[in-house]
Amino acid sequence: MDTLTKAEEKAMKILWSIDGGLIRDVVSRYNEPKPAYTTVATIFKILEKKGFIGRRAIANTFEYYPLIEEEDYTKKYMKSFVKRYFSDSFKSMVSAFGTNEELSTKDMEDLIEHFQEQIEKKKPE
Repeated sequence: MDTLTKAEEKAMKILWSIDGGLIRDVVSRYNEPKPAYTTVATIFKILEKKGFIGRRAIANTFEYYPLIEEEDYTKKYMKSFVKRYFSDSFKSMVSAFGTNEELSTKDMEDLIEHFQEQIEKKKPE
């Protein structure tokens, strides 16, 4: 699966949040300074070619819609990230972030609690 550039990701996040729409709908949701309509149109052409979005004709324009769910993209992106930077080991990734001084004790406790909940859910009954 292709990854998204920062510009593509921003456009996709907006499209995901509105669950499809016209280019002008997407442009209107950007923060200032807003990109030009033609810039977003170009990004959408690329996203369509990459298979991230589809379009349907409405009068003399197109409505665009996501072909992949945000959660699915995030999962695939994170798997790829872990594979590239942490030798395909989630444990190495968590360990790297755990030794980072910016991760608070509260964050670590929350992670432990989250993992304990996941372990309980996965245990056979």
